[in-house]
Amino acid sequence: MDSRDAGETHQAKYKGIRRRKWGKWVSEIRVLGTRERLWLGSLSTAEGAAVAHDVAFFCLHRPSSLDDEVFNFPHLLQPSLASYTSPKSIQKAASDAGMAIDAGFAANKDGVYGGGENRSSTTANMAEYSERETLSISVYDYLDDDRI
Repeated sequence: MDSRDAGETHQAKYKGIRRRKWGKWVSEIRVLGTRERLWLGSLSTAEGAAVAHDVAFFCLHRPSSLDDEVFNFPHLLQPSLASYTSPKSIQKAASDAGMAIDAGFAANKDGVYGGGENRSSTTANMAEYSERETLSISVYDYLDDDRI
């Protein structure tokens, strides 16, 4: 297996993200009913990009359940996120949520989230971290107050 094959396997770990050649993780999503795409960010971690995608997908599609089949980290989403905000505010909320996850990883380089290769281990460690730490960035800071 060459390094390209290994990279493709690692990219498939989370939905809605891809890895750039230089190592950054990126995410974007289509706006419903248009050909427009929302750029959600270029992030240091796959988990940050995956959370950004989850927030945007939730706001744009407003699914009836927080299902593991649809989302990467459903336990991090708040059901009260407004689904009818503008694409720009969704983009900002998703990007900031991803940056908050990246900030958590950067602040805890010794592996609070774990560095394991399996998704359930990372998800469990993220849930444990979210119970112990409060990130200073909230997705609610960037949504329209009158629409929540």
